[in-house]
Amino acid sequence: MFSGIVEEAAPVVRLEKENENLHITMKCSFAGELKVDQSISHNGVCLTVVKIDGDTYTVTAIKETLEKTNLGLLKPGDKVNLERSLKAGGRLDGHMVQGHTDQTAVCTEVTEAGGSWYYTFEYEPLKDDYITVEKGSVAVNGVSLTVVDSRPGSFRVAIIPFTWEVTNFHQIKPGTVVNIEFDILGKYIAKIVKTELEGYLKYLKG
Repeated sequence: MFSGIVEEAAPVVRLEKENENLHITMKCSFAGELKVDQSISHNGVCLTVVKIDGDTYTVTAIKETLEKTNLGLLKPGDKVNLERSLKAGGRLDGHMVQGHTDQTAVCTEVTEAGGSWYYTFEYEPLKDDYITVEKGSVAVNGVSLTVVDSRPGSFRVAIIPFTWEVTNFHQIKPGTVVNIEFDILGKYIAKIVKTELEGYLKYLKG
């Protein structure tokens, strides 16, 4: 479990394909504090540390992960948002993020607004319960954000200078593919309402 508060935007130093898997080696300031089997969020995707070597560590993304996220588009030098899992009893500064990307979205517009930025993202709705609501939460590349404009198949978020600097949002531009995880509480509520409605309609039909 994560909070969507990125610790570091770290560079990819090596990518190695093995059959349909991709081994991703990252260089970050806290590599020496990690241990094998530890879970880390990479652009919002929970991956397991399989190797540590000095100031670098390696994780492995399988075929399904590569197909549903932007990790397969990474190149050496690209910065990835990293967050270690939450500690029990710690503050939840963002929102509940599972590290299970629902799908990808594409940035369609970046607008500067007096020192901050508005980013608009579009996605293909894959399920009725994959939705956003204004003032609700969404994780973009693992960053916990508040939706400021919600529309069917798209939403907009506001980025402050600090977030722009310490995450890979400064690399996002129109056309960039990002990972999206919709709010888990919202998904459960939407699923419950949908199930209840389907049951009621079935009841009416006899």
